Amino acid sequence: MEHLLQVGILSSTHGIHGEMKVFPTTDDMRRFKKLKTVLLDTGTGKIELKIEGVKFFKQFVILKFEGYDSINDIEKYKGRSIYVTRENAVKLKEDEYYMADLIGMTVYDDNDNKLGEICDILQTGANDVYVISSEEYNEILLPAIKQCVLEVDVAGNRMRVHLPEGLLDL
Repeated sequence: MEHLLQVGILSSTHGIHGEMKVFPTTDDMRRFKKLKTVLLDTGTGKIELKIEGVKFFKQFVILKFEGYDSINDIEKYKGRSIYVTRENAVKLKEDEYYMADLIGMTVYDDNDNKLGEICDILQTGANDVYVISSEEYNEILLPAIKQCVLEVDVAGNRMRVHLPEGLLDL
């Protein structure tokens, strides 16, 4: 289980006073209003940044970090990811999971046959689709709906699913 969860990627600078445009990798970009700190992956380690200001512009979040008051201070981090600890993550509702916990999860069918591992999650709007990398079937695209996802065991890194009729037909 991942301890750090990615919430965004520093996209580009915004103005000359140290603000950064952040592409959010979280479902709710308004969550940045409640965050006090984030962890920045510098490439050589992670540093904690205190959030001084939050604005929203189109699909981006604009963040101002305490102590970074010039474009020169922050520009070197362009393209880097920012994270929160699991304790600071958004609380999940029943039957909701962090994507980081699902990627790499081993998937079994309702007869306990191993299908493969989740290698990606497609967000389609209506529902997510789990991309399962499978030795036998190459790639399985499974809709993340209650009729298909029978059981998720995050601690055991295991998912049990029902494959709809015709899903594996070539």
